[in-house]
This record gives sequence, structure tokens and C-alpha cells, in this order.
Amino acid sequence: MSPLLEAAANTGTTVVHRFSRAVELDSSAKTTVHVARYDRHIYAPSVVSFEEETCLIDWCGQYGVSEALVGGFFCRNSRKPLGDVWINGEVQPAEPFVEPFGEVRGSLHVDALGDLAIGPRNLFADKPVGDLLQAGPLLVDSGISQLSNGQDTEGFSAESQQFDSDITVGRYPRAAIGIDHQHIWSVVCDGRTSEDAGLTLSELADVMITLGATAALNLDGGGSASQVSGGVLRNHPRGDGREYSRGRPIYTAIVFTS
Repeated sequence: MSPLLEAAANTGTTVVHRFSRAVELDSSAKTTVHVARYDRHIYAPSVVSFEEETCLIDWCGQYGVSEALVGGFFCRNSRKPLGDVWINGEVQPAEPFVEPFGEVRGSLHVDALGDLAIGPRNLFADKPVGDLLQAGPLLVDSGISQLSNGQDTEGFSAESQQFDSDITVGRYPRAAIGIDHQHIWSVVCDGRTSEDAGLTLSELADVMITLGATAALNLDGGGSASQVSGGVLRNHPRGDGREYSRGRPIYTAIVFTS
């Protein structure tokens, strides 16, 4: 049994289960993965959008939030979220993804009852009730990796000019959210050091499957990859040649409340 699977199985009846483990990769590389697992019957997610760029740990401290995860991407030029953002059925200011990929890029939707679903944008209503956050690519669907065939079905490589780089290539600090019928997983990995290589998108999908997720979505990564659990920033965000002790300022996040 892998260290991740063993840790995930050793949960008992804990409502929030947190752990960090080193994951062995090819070529003798490894990286540290930080996991927070929530009981879906007790914890509900919601999407928040910040009026200005904010470090996640600072926002959590200001509003007394103990469980949160980085959300979607943002556009450095316009200083807006990149991709659809809806909160309580109201569309939020955002920069759209380049068509024709906007309608197929991975998204998460939280309905009025707090139930979370993950899938392509066109799986959900054009004007969704509740919260919706678009990011991507979709990592796992029906328990199967969506990154194993090397195809760029969501256009992240083809339209990489909307990002600092092609996020489909290489190992980086990354973040993801995953679900099964009982749990929600908040996952981030460290990277960009000799001790922590980071993960490719395909490796991140494999991690989510190992944990037990039947659906999973890639979120913003690099220096923006931030996970707060138990009121503490649990990972070590790195980007732009430096480590961000409080994480890089971001524009959207996913909050987990009981």
C-alpha cells in the first residue's frame, strides 16, 4: 500500500483528516503532498471572490476561516479571475477563457443545498444557481484519469498565452479538489526545490485517484497553490524564484464550513 493510500485509509471517524506525505516519483524524484479530507455530510464548500488580490492565510485570519483552498486562475494584466465565477447565483467580474475552450474547461458547482459536483463547464447551467468556479483541466472523471492519453482536450496548451507558461508541461507546485460520494479532498503539493520536485498534471490525477477521488479538478498552482487547514497554511508556495511564506496573493478560493 502506498504511503498516501495508507494515510487516507487510516482515518477512523475523524471529520477533518489532515496529513502530509512524500510521494515517490520517477527518476528518484519525490514531492510532498498535503491533504485535508472532509466529510461531505458535515462540511459544505463555497466559492469566495476577493475584491483585490489577497493571501489566502491573511483572508482566513481576517474572517475566522480555518479551512480553505486556492480557487481558479487569474489574469495578471486585468487583475481579474480567469474563467467563470458565480456566487449565490450572481456572476462575478472575471476574464473569460478563450473560445472554443471556455465551455469545456473543468469547473466545480455548489448547489443551493451545498452539494458539490465537478465536470466540464457545459455540464452546468449557463446561469447556475449557487456557486460555480471554473479552473481545469479536469483530472479525474468516474474514477479514471483524464490526463493519461496526452490529449489537450481543454486547450490549456493550445491557448497557453492566457497563462505565464504552459501549465500542462513539467512538474510544479499544484492544487486540486476531489470528491467521492462521502468525502471532499483538498490537495496541494510543494515543488520547485531539490527536495520537492512538484507534480505533473498526470501525476496529480494519479494522486487524486490513489486517495479515492472519483472526480477531481486542477486549481491554480505555482506560487498561488495555497491550502489552509486548521487555520494554518500547510504547504510551501514557491514561484518567481522565491518562497512565499504566506502564499502568493490570489483572487478566488474555496472555503469549507460545517
